Amino acid sequence: MAKLPPEINATVSDDAAVKSVPEHIFRQVVDQSALAISITDEQSNILYANPAFLRTTGYSSAEILGQNQSRLSYRVTPRLVYETLWAQIKRQRPWNGLLVNKRRDGSRYLADLTISPVVNEEGNTTHYLGMHRDVTEVHRLERQVQNQKNLIESVVDSAQVAIVLLDEHERVLLDNQEYKKLIGDLGQEPAVTLLRLIRAQMDDAFEQAQSCHQNIAARVVCVEPPRRAARWFSCSISWFGEQDVGADAFYEPQQKHYLLLTIADISEFKRQQEALRINSLHALLSEQERVQGLRESLAGAVYQLEGPLNTLSAVSLMLERRLSGTPSPRSGTDSGGIFATALEDAMKKIHEALETVRSCIPEQTTETPQCVNLNEVLSDLLKLSTPRLLGANIVVEWQTDANSGSVFGQPVQLSNLFKQLIANAVEAFDEQRSSHRVLRIGCVTRADCMEVSIEDSGPGIPNELRFKVFQPFFTTKGAVQQHMGLGLAMAQDIVVRHGGTIDIDPEYRRGCRVRVQLPRAAGDDHVC
Repeated sequence: MAKLPPEINATVSDDAAVKSVPEHIFRQVVDQSALAISITDEQSNILYANPAFLRTTGYSSAEILGQNQSRLSYRVTPRLVYETLWAQIKRQRPWNGLLVNKRRDGSRYLADLTISPVVNEEGNTTHYLGMHRDVTEVHRLERQVQNQKNLIESVVDSAQVAIVLLDEHERVLLDNQEYKKLIGDLGQEPAVTLLRLIRAQMDDAFEQAQSCHQNIAARVVCVEPPRRAARWFSCSISWFGEQDVGADAFYEPQQKHYLLLTIADISEFKRQQEALRINSLHALLSEQERVQGLRESLAGAVYQLEGPLNTLSAVSLMLERRLSGTPSPRSGTDSGGIFATALEDAMKKIHEALETVRSCIPEQTTETPQCVNLNEVLSDLLKLSTPRLLGANIVVEWQTDANSGSVFGQPVQLSNLFKQLIANAVEAFDEQRSSHRVLRIGCVTRADCMEVSIEDSGPGIPNELRFKVFQPFFTTKGAVQQHMGLGLAMAQDIVVRHGGTIDIDPEYRRGCRVRVQLPRAAGDDHVC
């Protein structure tokens, strides 16, 4: 017996399946269907409507049968929709779309309608099968979600801070206009850069917060774009979950977690804060320098007066001894005794004046010693000196040690030390009218100390004056420039009080190089 092709076998099998179901079952299926089903003739007159159709439209069978399907139409549906509908079914193809229909009571609803032509054995369309359902509530919810989405996006876009949403793999899913500006400014994906900086700043604490989905607030980080000014940002991180909408998660709910990064540009605030700090430092150093200068001046005055006073004391002692060995005259005035008394009174008044001057010497300012990063001190001083350096057309070469250690000392005193050395170097350029003006500052970590070198391309200091320039009131600049010669003496005093050394390198021939060595803080990484 010959075998039939597979497609013929399938057709025979389908026909057999249909014949095995009694015809009244098909009628019951249509009558009991939850979908609104209607059958119309070629002119769209309703010949049959199931109970679901009657419930949806509000009509009874007597009211709707024999009526045209257009009775349900409402004017807000565009004419083009109906033209497309008829063009499709006239070609004996099903059509699906949304129509605004009108119920018997005049209320409107949105119908998700499918119309299929019914074709006879000759290939002619005899009827139309219509199936529709009321999707008004679904449409309302969709529009509500869309409206809320648009509202949220509008609010996010109008925010004055950058906002970006990232998935679990930190890929950007949503951002606002301010974030797009950051992309243009920084030339890369800012979120990735900022998260990397926050991780480095927080170390293990970031991973702990992420694993617990604990929010992170106001982490300040600095981004330094190539050949551009540093930018400061205050970043906050929030994590939230979303239910997975996939079919697999219907019975076993799963969550996807997202990271919301809020970025506020605080660069201008930081610049203002830095300017205020530098100005405060300038005022503090100026006051310290004034007080220290006053101390040195009064101490020098006392020293200068003590020399003649000591001479007078010696003369008084010699006179007293001489008078003690001379017999008293029988008559007249004892001129030697009167002279001795007058000298003693003068010396007493001089001693009182010296004590008065000593009492006017300001107390030495005391600071709490702490760990001081010399790179930061030098950086602040260069910022402080920028106007003067630019005005003098001086090129600064600053060589820092990336692994710089710290010293244990008084930060203001150390700042005054290097401020004085930089000021001396700048003044040296004024003595030599040269276009080649280079100031080199280096900070190097030694095994047991931090060494700072300050080099200038000025006239230098003669070898015979290497030590004399550290004496109080000694100056090579002359009285015309109103220099008291206390700068290097003050610098040496600060260095000595910190247990360090300061010297002028005799081997340096291209100007002057001052080297300062200060002991490192014991185990500075731990202490500081």
